[in-house]
Amino acid sequence: MSVPFFNLVPNLTVSRLCLGTMTFGEQNSPNQSFGLLDQAFEAGINFFDSAEMYPVPQRAETQGKSEEYLGLWVRKRKIFRERVVIATKVGGPSGQMSWIRDGPKCLDAKNITEAIDSSLKRLQTDYIDLYQIHWPDRYVPMFGEIDYDPVRQFSSVPMEEQLDALGKAVDAGKVRYIGLCNETPYGVMKFLHFAENSACFPKILCVQNSYSLLCRTFDSGMAECCHHERINLLAYSPLAMGILSGKYFASDGGPPDARLNLFRGRYSEGESRYNLSRNTLKEAATEYLGIAEKYGLHPVSLAIAFVLRHPLIASAVFGVTKSWQLQEVISACNVELTSEIIADINKVHAKYPNPSP
Repeated sequence: MSVPFFNLVPNLTVSRLCLGTMTFGEQNSPNQSFGLLDQAFEAGINFFDSAEMYPVPQRAETQGKSEEYLGLWVRKRKIFRERVVIATKVGGPSGQMSWIRDGPKCLDAKNITEAIDSSLKRLQTDYIDLYQIHWPDRYVPMFGEIDYDPVRQFSSVPMEEQLDALGKAVDAGKVRYIGLCNETPYGVMKFLHFAENSACFPKILCVQNSYSLLCRTFDSGMAECCHHERINLLAYSPLAMGILSGKYFASDGGPPDARLNLFRGRYSEGESRYNLSRNTLKEAATEYLGIAEKYGLHPVSLAIAFVLRHPLIASAVFGVTKSWQLQEVISACNVELTSEIIADINKVHAKYPNPSP
């Protein structure tokens, strides 16, 4: 069973499954990571996503390991560089990761340029296919927040400065295309506006935001923007950090090495969004698992197939720590959902809209 492909642009074709590397260096050793990468590549996955801050939970001792393992795998396996599409990200201000350029305090041109050069070194490559801003430099509600609070806005780096730095990286051959992550309709349109009005600024190619049965916020304002501007979505967390696999609903609360168990109290970004103590989230997930059982589908198949049927989604960005988990996702990519299944899904969504934004 081969993974299908999607043309982001004429000279950039990506698999509709993108293997995220955020566990490499924390939950996965080099050999384990190489095994997962081998299995994914042999199945037809050519798209791999990383970030300078990975793995998670983020720590000074492990920062950059995910990129290092990915680059080392390409080098050791002697894979022709053009056969893989490598995406990575620059981190913005967080106030937590002091070991990454002192925070970083902002996402200005200097930080972007330094981040690109560091990622190229860790990845052992001359260029990055897709370079993304991991989250906006400005205040936006994200990672479980939904309401915008004007009082929380702070002085931020102009988007023009960021685009100028990214454009110089493109001109230098260090980056092929650029993208955004965890963005809003306002942010997408402003980046596009500046690029349209300056030949020096590159146009964003895609947006990487969360999308799953439990989070369909993209379908509001963002979907309209992306449709008219021909921007595709890279949908991360299609399994809602494993919740939609059903593993946390076992009588023992799921495997002790599952992320929400293993890192309980240490992974605020994940726990704020995927908190099973919230009744709406737990009840919605339970009903989706019931739909999978009703139609004889594996829960992973239902979740992945739902994401991939979206006309604006180019690829689903997922993470795994074990070979059998990877095989479940690969097997799901060719599953088609009937109109009856979609109708049942939409009934649950109407009852519990976006419990995990």
